[in-house]
Amino acid sequence: MAVKILIKRIVPDEKAKKLSVLLRQLRTLTTNQEGYISGETLTRFDKPGENLVISNWQSADNWRAWVISKERTEIQEKIDELLGTKTEYEIYKYV
Repeated sequence: MAVKILIKRIVPDEKAKKLSVLLRQLRTLTTNQEGYISGETLTRFDKPGENLVISNWQSADNWRAWVISKERTEIQEKIDELLGTKTEYEIYKYV
């Protein structure tokens, strides 16, 4: 069953450039993962610095395999350290 993953981050202006580099690395790796369909990155219009990534996967198992992979974990730790907070994830399924 296909799922959508919502990934939320608060990004201060002074950290946006460094984060952009890490996100590009993550996106490049993600596109080669089994079950990955597509993704998009949005910035909230009325709250600057609030970002949302919507990632589409063929299954929750595909997403889980990617989220715990060593290559992803290494980059995600750098992101959380840079932002000083944990990234939030929400998994939604189609009904």
